[in-house]
Amino acid sequence: MGTNGSTMLEPLRQGLPPLDPAAASNAASCALPSRLDAVREARRFTSATLDQWEVGDRFDDVCLVVSELVTNALRHALPAGTPRTPAGHPSVRLYLLRWTERLVCAVRDPSHAGPVTRRTDDCSAESGRGLFLVESFSDGWGWQPITNPLDGKLVWALFQLQRAAR
Repeated sequence: MGTNGSTMLEPLRQGLPPLDPAAASNAASCALPSRLDAVREARRFTSATLDQWEVGDRFDDVCLVVSELVTNALRHALPAGTPRTPAGHPSVRLYLLRWTERLVCAVRDPSHAGPVTRRTDDCSAESGRGLFLVESFSDGWGWQPITNPLDGKLVWALFQLQRAAR
């Protein structure tokens, strides 16, 4: 995974049984370039990963939330002047972690600024509803600044999964 998993998952421990990254049934991550078409790459990675893990019950919700989290990171969290050309270097990373009955998707970006939650009543607005969608389609979300060896923040969303039939 390349990061300190206990630091990444610290906010998930609030009100939940401890989550040990080493005890995850599955884990996958993907570096994303500093381009808006990276959202499509994140969806493809998520789709392939969830298909491989046979997580069908929350598939659409997770893919939507991943799209929103990655879009927010690319639009709002990259420093001014970050390359957004096809040669752009990875600045954002997507993590997927699955336990028996839970799935966490998390996006790391280089900004220390917390996500801005703007609720707009303008139905014709083209932006401003991303975190509202994350809140609506996940079972919880949050964020946390991260330091050493990485810098920036981690924005995560939690999904409860149905227990596999026996």
